[in-house]
Amino acid sequence: MGSPLSSDVRDEPSLEAVSGLSQNELAYTKLKDRVTTLVYKPGEYLNTATLMADLALGRTPLNHALHRLATEGLVQIIPRKGVMVAPLSIDDALHMIDVRVVNECLCARLASQRITQAEVRQLALTAEAFDNAVAARDVAQMMNCDREFHEQIADASRNPVLIEVLRVLHARSQRFWAISLSTSGHVSEVHDEHRNIVQALASGDADAAEAMVRHHILSFRQALLSER
Repeated sequence: MGSPLSSDVRDEPSLEAVSGLSQNELAYTKLKDRVTTLVYKPGEYLNTATLMADLALGRTPLNHALHRLATEGLVQIIPRKGVMVAPLSIDDALHMIDVRVVNECLCARLASQRITQAEVRQLALTAEAFDNAVAARDVAQMMNCDREFHEQIADASRNPVLIEVLRVLHARSQRFWAISLSTSGHVSEVHDEHRNIVQALASGDADAAEAMVRHHILSFRQALLSER
């Protein structure tokens, strides 16, 4: 049931050993990483036994992770058929972008008034790590850095409801980031956009922060449309 899955994960260092994650969190992290980086392709059926072998996971934490990813819209649990990686739809991405613009612009305004200097420095370091990933042509690391960049801005909003809303939106958007960040032209734009966002937040300028974040998201939208 389903095509053979990548065996590269067997060569990776243990996430559990590095971070002390629980089995449920470990399963969720490993599986989500492979879905969002397109190792497991949209529309692909996932065989539980194969996943257990490839990811070195037990059935219970794996099932827990699959149900969690289903609530995030990354996989679909289909009765009598199994689990399928959710198909990608540009229309779905555009709908999410509409919602992201509203919520992330609000987030930027709040963060500009609440972010600390330590958080600004960390955000700048994350932007630098993104640039290093670009130089190494490491799309997976680019995605991780971009996700961390947005999460750090969300955290700086100090609004737990908004943070959770954006967490779900970002999770559902990540597979589209994998597509857009594979485009060299868009990657160079992201470099500048990150720097401009950091500068606006550091200055405490709510209008500028909102404008820079809006431009960043709409640039992502344009990159997706250019792939059609």
